[in-house]
Amino acid sequence: MSDFDAVIDRYLAVWNETDPAARRAGIAALFAGDVRYVDPIAAVQGHDGLDGLIGAVQQQFPGLVFSPGGPVDAHHDQARFTWHLGRAGEEPLVVGFDVAQRDASGRIDLVLGFIDRAPAM
Repeated sequence: MSDFDAVIDRYLAVWNETDPAARRAGIAALFAGDVRYVDPIAAVQGHDGLDGLIGAVQQQFPGLVFSPGGPVDAHHDQARFTWHLGRAGEEPLVVGFDVAQRDASGRIDLVLGFIDRAPAM
């Protein structure tokens, strides 16, 4: 397991954390204060913006969890990885692909997200 594998495990754990205080603590530990997150549906910046986005996703998809969709591909301070959102043991409802970048301190400062498969809304 590379260092970035552990970072992405923590990243997915933050997205799965439903306790607001624990989620905010996880965000503060893993993400730079000015983190920027952009995907086809949302663009947020900072810890508060990311926390609000994660909470909104959890409300939209109650009971579903994020899991790795394959190996992490990383070099230098960037990684790309596929993730799944669904119920454990079932076909994922949503499949996405993210690119995460770390700053000099090792915290994630940029996430570029892509949605490969999602239900029609």
